[in-house]
Amino acid sequence: MCPEKEHYKMDLRLQVTVYEATAVTFGILRDWIPSQLAPWRAAIRDGTTKAKEMGEHGVAEQPEDAGAAGSGTASSSSEQEQLREICQLLWGTSVRQEVFRRWSQGFEFSAGEPAALVQRDGGPCCVIAPVQAYLLKILLMETPGHSFSDLTPDKCKTLLIQAICQILMKCKSSKYRIVSLKARQSGDPAGSSSTAALPVAEEDGDAEMVDALENLPPASGGGADDVELGLDAATAADVSGTSGARSEPWTPEAFHERLCVTELDSIDDVEKYYSEQFPVLADECGVLLLLYTVLLTKGLECVVSEVSDTSEPLIHGTYGYGSQALINLMLTGHAVPYVWDNEQDVGGLKLKGITQQSDIGFITLMEQMQYCTVGFFYKNPKCPVWVMGSETHLTVLFSSERRLVAPETPSEVARRVFRQFDTEGSNFIPSPLLQDVLCALDLVSEPEYVDLMRKKLDPECLGIILLNDFMYEFFPTEKKSMPDTFDLLHYNGIPNSNGENRVRFNKGHAILLESDVRMCNPSDPMLTCLQTKWPNIEVNWANARTPSLN
Repeated sequence: MCPEKEHYKMDLRLQVTVYEATAVTFGILRDWIPSQLAPWRAAIRDGTTKAKEMGEHGVAEQPEDAGAAGSGTASSSSEQEQLREICQLLWGTSVRQEVFRRWSQGFEFSAGEPAALVQRDGGPCCVIAPVQAYLLKILLMETPGHSFSDLTPDKCKTLLIQAICQILMKCKSSKYRIVSLKARQSGDPAGSSSTAALPVAEEDGDAEMVDALENLPPASGGGADDVELGLDAATAADVSGTSGARSEPWTPEAFHERLCVTELDSIDDVEKYYSEQFPVLADECGVLLLLYTVLLTKGLECVVSEVSDTSEPLIHGTYGYGSQALINLMLTGHAVPYVWDNEQDVGGLKLKGITQQSDIGFITLMEQMQYCTVGFFYKNPKCPVWVMGSETHLTVLFSSERRLVAPETPSEVARRVFRQFDTEGSNFIPSPLLQDVLCALDLVSEPEYVDLMRKKLDPECLGIILLNDFMYEFFPTEKKSMPDTFDLLHYNGIPNSNGENRVRFNKGHAILLESDVRMCNPSDPMLTCLQTKWPNIEVNWANARTPSLN
């Protein structure tokens, strides 16, 4: 090595040593140190690696395992390229360590509720909540005589795999592409990076210094796991079936470098794969691996065409929550960005929504705030299970009452169509819209007849037609498919949002009141969200404790 380069590297070592000594002396938090040392580590690695590549005679040395592929899990170059593009689609140009940490968890069941998944931190609810919804759908609709309390751990694992398979079936384009992680090698901690951007340093003095930097001890006051997991004793105790010892957490770089893909032809093969390789789901990165599996199985081109606008990543770079397109992909198999029915033309732009009735429904507090309009397909799913959205979190509402999703009666169709023209939700429409409502319901809409009915329904010429008057005139013998009372259950995967910090299903008894006046109660977000689906609902929750949407 030339004297100038050796002098440059010695200068780098000196500056890094100063940073390290300062960090230890003043107890700077571990999360801050790597960001300050990253440029120096990269420079050291770059200099070391290039020197090794060139060798004494200027000829690049080839790694011994170049081109080697793991049996059964080899990824083609096209798949690796798709994974890189999916990474950018999900995270943007860079991944924040804190956001990645919150997403780094496996699928874990609650010790207090065998069929309830636990969410450790905010962020991955856009994957966990849909999986939980499909798991409940299988229990409610496909498992007669089930009992939540009698479920065994093995049965819950089977239900989890079946739920994931149902999600993947909706996303399949040609093959199922299961994403997993290559096994860690001995002496290769997850915290060390080995991507092309940060190549692994060779075993010399520089490599030892890099390893020391990567494994700086945390500041006093707690170990690295205590700081990064952010779980109190009650939360940790709520997790059922977790391994006793936790390895070093993955960095984004090391995680993405070790991704590999297994192609499978049938959903039976997928179910068998996960049954035999359950740690792929249960281990530290299980949620992320499923998300990448969904995206790769769907196909990058399909995802991009449905999302339309890819200027923003699917996972928020600061807060870590998933976009509506990601939620829709998990629920319906289509990564469309809106929740209304079909397409809407806004200023010449075709904005894509939900194109058919979904197995799982979706309602959101944001509709009451008039940030969006949830369509009929989402509010009226095939199964009595709804994902509920707040400003920051996703939870799940479900019921064993199948009449909640029974086909609409003619009078219920009429109410729904009338409300489509009642844009303010005030239970009346302007008189000139009567003909449009009658046309939409395939009722008589000749101008002469419409004028006659308009005078009858608006005798005082106020210019409005009330919903109740309309229904009494055209559907006097109204029949309801909806029961007046029914039980609801609610799931929130974050332990701290549950009583006693344990994830459990919260039960409530719902009543549909005679009045159709919607009341917005800012102090009760749960009721406000429910009223976007059932405007006249009241719920009495067990133990007089209203479940949290956050």
